[in-house]
Formats: sequence, structure tokens, C-alpha cells
Amino acid sequence: MTTHGPPSSPISVLVNGRRHGVTVDNRTSLLDLLREQLGLTGTKKGCDAGACGACTVLVGGRRVNACLTLAVRLGGAEVTTIEGLQGEELHPLQQAFIDQDAFQCGFCTPGQIVSGVACIREGHCGSPDEIREWMSGNICRCGCYVKIVKAVEQVAGDG
Repeated sequence: MTTHGPPSSPISVLVNGRRHGVTVDNRTSLLDLLREQLGLTGTKKGCDAGACGACTVLVGGRRVNACLTLAVRLGGAEVTTIEGLQGEELHPLQQAFIDQDAFQCGFCTPGQIVSGVACIREGHCGSPDEIREWMSGNICRCGCYVKIVKAVEQVAGDG
């Protein structure tokens, strides 16, 4: 009797500007691909159910919950994680989080920053209320929302 493993597929995905060719179990989430196969642990596994936003990454420039996104569906996609935002210098929003003291435990911070970058790019920074609305999928258990909004405002105001 021959036993077969779970169905898997080869994919090619561009993560933070670097092309990766990997074979994934068809049930593997983007979050698990990033953390377990590619070693990019900045994206956090919070609820693993799409409710907290700790795993927020950009796919084709749009925010997605990596825990709910099947890796096998991303063949050829461009993914940006928290690690991909930083070059030689901190990304302006990373610096704004420091300037505004917009984190406490830091667990949600990568997802908050990635979501904030998208919020700014999408033009949803007309008011603190608008920022809060468009960032509402990202939970901060420490309650740093006021400072997170100030950090997003700081960068949106610079642009």
C-alpha cells in the first residue's frame, strides 16, 4: 500500500522583492509560508482566524490577512511584509510609531504598521475617525489606538 502526502503545488512568489520558488501543501496559509518556510517571522500569528490583523501583509499592494490567504493561490503575486518596508532606514511609519510611542507589547505592531502604510496609500487619512475606521481590522490588546492614529496622521501629513 502506497501512502501519499497531502496534495501540494509548486508556486513562485515575490516576497519583499525576492523571488521564491517553493512547494507548498495546498492547505498552507500565506502566514505559515512566510514564517515557517521563508523564515520571515515579523508577521505575527495572533488569532489565526482573521479577526485581529496581527498577520496583515500587502499582496499586490492591498492589505490581506495572511492567516486566511492560501499560499497556493498566490502564484506570481508580490507580497510585502513588515521586513520589506525597511531599507537602509526605517520606513517613515516605523519611525512614526517610535516618535509617537505607538506600541506597548509590540505584538500587533507589524500588522498595524503594514495596515497603516496601506491606509495612507489608499488615501483614508482625512481625519482620525477615518483612520480608525480603515484600521479597525487591526486589534491592539494594549489599547494604543490613540497613538497609532497619531503615527498614521504624522506620516500622512508628511506625504
